[in-house]
Amino acid sequence: MNDRPEAPSPDTARPDPGWDDPARRPPPWRDLGARTLFRNPWLSLTGHRATAPTGATTDYVVMRPSALAVGVLPLHEDGTVTLVGQHRFALMAWSWEMPEGGAHAGEDAQAAAARELAEEAGLAARSWREVLRMDLSNSVTDEGAAAFLAWDLDPVPTAPDPTEAFQVARVPFLSLLEAISAGAVRDAFTVATALRAHHMAVTAELPGWLAHVMLERPR
Repeated sequence: MNDRPEAPSPDTARPDPGWDDPARRPPPWRDLGARTLFRNPWLSLTGHRATAPTGATTDYVVMRPSALAVGVLPLHEDGTVTLVGQHRFALMAWSWEMPEGGAHAGEDAQAAAARELAEEAGLAARSWREVLRMDLSNSVTDEGAAAFLAWDLDPVPTAPDPTEAFQVARVPFLSLLEAISAGAVRDAFTVATALRAHHMAVTAELPGWLAHVMLERPR
């Protein structure tokens, strides 16, 4: 019997891509039983005896967060975006990112993203679009993520957590893409969301005025 923490908010349905033929897939992994190795309020580690698609038996350890990751890229009417910079403990390195956080079990993903936008960037948005669902590192964790774009922005007071210290920057959207290409912005969630935003801008999936200012080079 699997022993795992309460699941985060359910993910949206996962469609099969057009080229996929489920009948030709190899057998799935089989979980032969799990035990909790570690648990705190943010995550658990579960150890599993498992059978691989090849039939081999192996031990597998999975990190299971207690929350769905949420992030929001705030788009201003002049084509800039607001990013937050912080020092990340696991990497012991500085990281520029969109506002990010977690939606816990039963919490609406957009509401959680709006909370993080206010707390970290000091912004509230009147227009929202969910643009991406992700598996963040599916070989070692079942962590999922929901990404949003937000615009029609207004300033609000910030309220970071007691352990959080941010630097806030407002930069042209195209400068963010250039920083991603140069390796200066490496947070996977931010990278994927920015590239999705660019794709939406060039394929007319966003309001025309917004796509125009996002893609216009600063003078």
